[in-house]
Amino acid sequence: MKIKCLIVDDEPLAVEIIESYLERLDDMELVAKCNNALRAFEILQKEEIDLLFLDIQMPKLTGIDFLKTLKNPPKVILTTAYREYAIEGYELDVLDYLLKPISFERFFKAVTKVYKKESATSFAPSNNGNGSEPYIYLKADKKMVKVLLNDIRYIESLKDYVRLKTSGRDVITHQTISYFEEKLPEDQFIRIHRSFIVPINKIESFSASAIEVPGMELPIGRMYKNQVLAVLNELHHM
Repeated sequence: MKIKCLIVDDEPLAVEIIESYLERLDDMELVAKCNNALRAFEILQKEEIDLLFLDIQMPKLTGIDFLKTLKNPPKVILTTAYREYAIEGYELDVLDYLLKPISFERFFKAVTKVYKKESATSFAPSNNGNGSEPYIYLKADKKMVKVLLNDIRYIESLKDYVRLKTSGRDVITHQTISYFEEKLPEDQFIRIHRSFIVPINKIESFSASAIEVPGMELPIGRMYKNQVLAVLNELHHM
């Protein structure tokens, strides 16, 4: 899934530079470019845009004033030759602020913030009633990967990343384990340690200190012990 981009800038050289940088990134697609906010508004009505490169100083309507008019704007990276606009830009919850002339290194640092926000976003409902299995889509290896919830054996935190051990392969995505704890169905998954979440139906055995899932024994963290054993003992007596 490519990230669809729009460049809005009345300076041809600035447009050319950003366009050349986007061409270096395989998962970025330039959908359109224009030199004023009114034309940008028309494009946003017709096209699905994920990321907007928006110049601040433009005739008739500034980039910041234009951004204030959008009810559901895409992610925005502001560009300008004037440093003093940075504070107002961040108040509008933009991803980043690029000061011209823009180097590729600084540009790349800005667009990586898009990847962080897109890393693990698409959760399907527990069951949509049509017989299909519940799943999640995860950003991994520069693409969105579908993972069936029933295939997950355990989830492991790796600092800024999370690994999902499945019956088929490992999927590593840029996300926190707390995100998965919040999003996954709590009646199907349980956090047993600051570094591990397991699916309840994959637990083969448990003791006061560890849980066994297919192919792996995982520790129960001290902070999670009472809650985990309470849930598992209740299931054991059902």
